Amino acid sequence: MGPKSEQVLLAEHQEAKKILAELGALLGIVSSEISEIPKGKTTMPITAGKTVRELAVEVPNATRVFEKFGIDYCCGGHKSLEDACATSNTSLDRVLLALERGFDVTTPTTETDWNTAPLGVLVDHIVEKHHAYVKSELPRLQALIAKVAGVHGKNHPELRQVQSAFTELSNELASHLMKEEQILFPYVKHMASGDKCPSCFGTVRNPIRMMMMEHDNAGVKLREIRQATTDYTLPKDACFSYGTLFSALTEFEADLHQHIHLENNILFPKAIALEQ
Repeated sequence: MGPKSEQVLLAEHQEAKKILAELGALLGIVSSEISEIPKGKTTMPITAGKTVRELAVEVPNATRVFEKFGIDYCCGGHKSLEDACATSNTSLDRVLLALERGFDVTTPTTETDWNTAPLGVLVDHIVEKHHAYVKSELPRLQALIAKVAGVHGKNHPELRQVQSAFTELSNELASHLMKEEQILFPYVKHMASGDKCPSCFGTVRNPIRMMMMEHDNAGVKLREIRQATTDYTLPKDACFSYGTLFSALTEFEADLHQHIHLENNILFPKAIALEQ
């Protein structure tokens, strides 16, 4: 027997929810407190009222699910899952099903649980993986955008909008990474190691607030680029470089989302708690 289709799984999921709700009513249990928990997955309840941030931190592979459905889990992580699905015009039931299935139950989760990792290790990971990636991709993407816009810009003026937005994003990120690596991150690592050291910014909340504002600005630029390209839809006259550009921008967006998620949803709250 072959694998079940998503439609069949969704129908079974909805039927199971109905049965559980009826059983809960018989037992005097509020149906919203009942959650199906697949074997080997998180024991945390997955509910529509939880924030996207909470689910991104607690549920294995949740960020992959959110990427698939276009749900903002980094800058928009404060929204409830229900509100986030409404904002992205996505079926709440489909997202809940994907979260409960762990996105792909055939693929074991081997990623590090950064919510439980030491802060110093998390900082090093962000710098060595995500900061390094941004630094290597920015010049490559700028050159590729210039090349594609130079050839196709006349027929596709939206490429000039993409070029302008990405240039602004690039400049902002270069400054942003420097401030994190030279000021905020060393201070966080000192705190995590138990060292008491003076800062030039008072409480750690001050630079974190600034970093989160800059994350929001980066999110705005990414959305501008995605909207200008109609979700990275290639035109009929697209050449190989055009396709390479859109693939690279899609990968860059996904990496930056994960990058910001690790900082906004895990590193920054823990750093604030550590200072208190």
